[in-house]
Amino acid sequence: MTFIDHLSELRRRIIYILIVFVILLMACFGFVSHIFDYLVSPLHEAGYQLMVISPGEVVTVYFSVGGIVATGLTLPFALYQIWLFVRPGLTPLERRYTVRLLPVTLALFVAGVCFAWFIVFPRVLHFLLYLSAKQFTVNLRAENYFSFLSTICLPFGFIFELPVVVVFLTRIGLVTPRFLSRIRRYAYLVIVVIGVLISPPELISHLSVTLPMVLLYEISIGLSKLVERRKARQSVQQEFAK
Repeated sequence: MTFIDHLSELRRRIIYILIVFVILLMACFGFVSHIFDYLVSPLHEAGYQLMVISPGEVVTVYFSVGGIVATGLTLPFALYQIWLFVRPGLTPLERRYTVRLLPVTLALFVAGVCFAWFIVFPRVLHFLLYLSAKQFTVNLRAENYFSFLSTICLPFGFIFELPVVVVFLTRIGLVTPRFLSRIRRYAYLVIVVIGVLISPPELISHLSVTLPMVLLYEISIGLSKLVERRKARQSVQQEFAK
């Protein structure tokens, strides 16, 4: 394929993704009130209500809610389209490897978002509301609330992709288990700083954020070792085959 052919193929895949996104977005509008009630349930449990400051803001809020859900539902299809785009340039071994990796990537992203929604977000929200209510009258705009929600939850989806990224980098030779073990102390320091910054200042909240990230890092090291051993075994087999 020429460069123009690649661009045409990429455009076609992007159009497919956008079509599916629009269809799912329209479907979400049929359930937007239920989705809205579920996403604001932590706020209602704390005794607060959202507010809007203009008549048209409710439309923006509903588009934001529908867009967040539609994006999550479109993700599996988007990954499949990306796979179809890059598949012709991969070897049979790389294709099998990628096919195994895509479901894991999706599952880890969902696990990260769920962890943030059920564990991190309620603690951070309740702490900030408690801190604000001591000095101020708290009035929360709906648009700002959903922006805050996505800022907390989406990054955890990408943080949970760490094992997949490490496996890929090990596979192509950019990272080794020895390197990951050598920088472990610095990685732990970064994890602790992140955990302290995004969680309320009390021990249980810090641990609930930092321990899963530490566990992910250790899992990444273990997976990197497995990939390196498999690469070494394949190299030996190839040498004997010659």
